[in-house]
Parts: sequence; structure tokens; C-alpha cells
Amino acid sequence: MNVNKTALPRSLGSDMSRVDAHTLQAQDYKDLPELTEEMLARAKVNKGGRPLSANPRKLISLRLPADVIERWKATGAGWQTRMADRLSQV
Repeated sequence: MNVNKTALPRSLGSDMSRVDAHTLQAQDYKDLPELTEEMLARAKVNKGGRPLSANPRKLISLRLPADVIERWKATGAGWQTRMADRLSQV
């Protein structure tokens, strides 16, 4: 990190005061189609998130010696998965 450089203030690059001052009028809605029962029937709720796993992992608390954890971490990224795979072979 370079301490000598000053950070520039971030800007959205938009005129927020103009946006905040805008009020909706009746003519703003004239281009919108009428909402029909057919449209509502086709609607789909997207909850987002990850899909449910067929074999979800369970959270446990396990105390291990510091040297064991350091050896696993030294093997690089994904060490938790490799440890779980090794434990499942037992």
C-alpha cells in the first residue's frame, strides 16, 4: 500500500438530485401494458441461491493440534476438501 497517494472520492457519475426530485405522473404509466391473469399465471418466483445438495455437509466443531492444521494448509488451496476426502476413506 502506498501511503503517499491520496485516494480520490468515488462518484456515481449521475445526477441523483434530479432523480430524487422526479415525481411520477399518470402519463408515465401509459406505455406499460395492463397486467392480466395470464401474465400472473406465467410468473415465476426466483428465490436465487445455490441449488440444494443431494449430500449436504454438516457443521461440526473439531479441535486439532496446530501442527496438523498447518501441514494441511501447507498443501495449498482446497485443503479442507482434501482433508474431508481423506477422513471419508477411514
